[in-house]
Amino acid sequence: MLRLFFFALSSWMLIWSTSCQTSGSQGGKHPYTNALIDESSPYLLQHAHNPVNWHPWGEKALEEAKKSDKLLLISIGYAACHWCHVMEEESFEDTAVARIMNEYFIPIKVDREERPDVDDIYMTACQMSSDGSCGWPLNSFALPDGRPVWAGTYYPKKQWVEILEYFIKTYREDREKLETYADQLKQGLQTVDALDLDNQEASYSQEAIQQVTRKTLAGIDFSKGGRKGAPKFPVPVNFEYLLHYYYLSKDEKALEAVTVTLDNIARGGIYDHLGGGFARYATDENWKVPHFEKMLYDNAQLISLYAKAYQVTKKPLYRQVAEESLDFALREWQMKEGGFYASFDADSEGEEGKYYVWSKTEIEQALADAVLVDLFCDYFEVTDKGNWEESKNILYRKKDLADVAKKHQLTVEQAEEMLQKAKKLLLEKRSARTAPGLDDKTLCSWNALMLTAFVDAYKAFGEVKHLDHARQLAAFLTQSMMQNDSRLNRNYKDGKSSINAFLDDYALTITAFVDLYEASFDEKWLFEAQNLLDYVHQHFYDAATGLCFYTSDLDPPLVIRKKEIGDNVIPSSNSVLARAALRLGYYLYRSDYLEWSERALQAVWPQVEASTNPDYFSNWCALYLERMKPPYEVAIVGKDFAPLHREMMQHYLPDVLYLGGANEGSLELLKGKWRSDMTQIYVCQNKVCQLPVQEVSRALDQLR
Repeated sequence: MLRLFFFALSSWMLIWSTSCQTSGSQGGKHPYTNALIDESSPYLLQHAHNPVNWHPWGEKALEEAKKSDKLLLISIGYAACHWCHVMEEESFEDTAVARIMNEYFIPIKVDREERPDVDDIYMTACQMSSDGSCGWPLNSFALPDGRPVWAGTYYPKKQWVEILEYFIKTYREDREKLETYADQLKQGLQTVDALDLDNQEASYSQEAIQQVTRKTLAGIDFSKGGRKGAPKFPVPVNFEYLLHYYYLSKDEKALEAVTVTLDNIARGGIYDHLGGGFARYATDENWKVPHFEKMLYDNAQLISLYAKAYQVTKKPLYRQVAEESLDFALREWQMKEGGFYASFDADSEGEEGKYYVWSKTEIEQALADAVLVDLFCDYFEVTDKGNWEESKNILYRKKDLADVAKKHQLTVEQAEEMLQKAKKLLLEKRSARTAPGLDDKTLCSWNALMLTAFVDAYKAFGEVKHLDHARQLAAFLTQSMMQNDSRLNRNYKDGKSSINAFLDDYALTITAFVDLYEASFDEKWLFEAQNLLDYVHQHFYDAATGLCFYTSDLDPPLVIRKKEIGDNVIPSSNSVLARAALRLGYYLYRSDYLEWSERALQAVWPQVEASTNPDYFSNWCALYLERMKPPYEVAIVGKDFAPLHREMMQHYLPDVLYLGGANEGSLELLKGKWRSDMTQIYVCQNKVCQLPVQEVSRALDQLR
């Protein structure tokens, strides 16, 4: 019934032919200013001078809707969203459209990155009422109490006005219909996170995880990488899981799924071959044509994945891509306080991808060397005709460097040196262009992912500068986004944090702090993680399920209080938290943390086994592997611990927990292991240790 609701719109549409004017600035002054002007979100500020009387999400707007008895019109997007900008220009800057919205609705603008809790409710409502055709901008109509009645995405102006008129008429003449839709949607929202809890103890078997993994591998494109079909999203958590599974099972197909994906991403247009970093997704199945926006969360997770894949394969390409992407993030996104900005827009000068694409003539002028031009254009598929729109070229690779070098009568080393020179010249030229819009807010969870990326790069490559950057970022999170009681804030901009954090902020920060302990042996980060986990238990935990709500009990209630379970482009907050609780339980001898992790997995695992797409539970599958086989505790203790620690971490060992330092420290697992006259490595499991050794090679033998 709900899915037919949209089609009912076409049965009653008003032909709207009023002459329209669009708002604009006159002499540098804005003729319109709304309540968004006091917000810090760049996305909200983009709409602060619309003629629409936008409100930020909050009690004030909801109270006004109840008082005036108007429908809520909740429009959700983010700063890097191309179609959000298009709809703003077509409809929200139009005074005639704004007049309708202001008179009959309470319009609310939401930055989905700052308020993922609000976005999740209305996005789920969209998927229920619009047959799953949903995205951003997300435009939801709701009763004054916040219950959604319908939601959709981008609409051209004429269709948008027809939709507005439909809801005006229906709310005035048939409110009972909207009440019915609202009740049905609310019931649907309440069942989304429902779990079949049988309270049976989980049993772990190789056969069970093999069956789940076979279904995941069945969806992989073994020719181009990623999931089959287009568009292609990287979804790093899927391939982190498959890498872990390969390590334990030696299933070569799992490793092939990882390497074919990473190889094709590194060659494709989704990777920025000049400046480093990744676009959000590719619109085609070859990873060639990117949707050009760059997001911190994608880049952080892909850096981690490439670093781990390098540990396994030692492919120089993987290290190059990870290092170049770290350089990009530091160069373009790091703020002076140490945190990282959120994203780059897809557009510059009103055109998607303009900053990144090239005509062959532009390359010839920039390089000014025929030999260099021929080599570069051959390697990156650049032609006079272009490989994209308007005779422009997206830089991507199909050929191997050795073949291109041979064709141009060069050694591989000579070709590589020349290409690096060309890339440097073109990057300098590109930097003079009008840059894409920067979303300069800082988000806690995304910065936690970046902290983990620095740690993973340090482990894989042994470069101390990566550990230094990780420490700097951790200091920013504790000083700027954490309160004395371990409460986190979601956002930070211009010295202000204004939104209470959500479960993903806690889960990913806890994980990042445990990662930083493993790389630095500074116990401070374990105890910061412990404090955060205890705070989560107090304010997010649901004793009935063993899982956590996405929002704190300190937050004003929404229509429903949801839990995040499925893993997506960012793994779910509950799966991340359950894995972090497991690690902290081992480190700190906290059986309650181990039980928490176990219960969470028990609650979700029946869904995982029943799913035809278990790649949406990849992080839960990684937790299954960790519970199936107890980890090794590798203690490296003594004054010369650092070089041994660094050498050992360069191996891919996902079932190892590292601990130690120059002295014994305070952890129970380290007691009795320190000696003043030597540095030793202890390989332990279930608190039982083998004889200590002094060489990494011998410790690796003990692990095998």
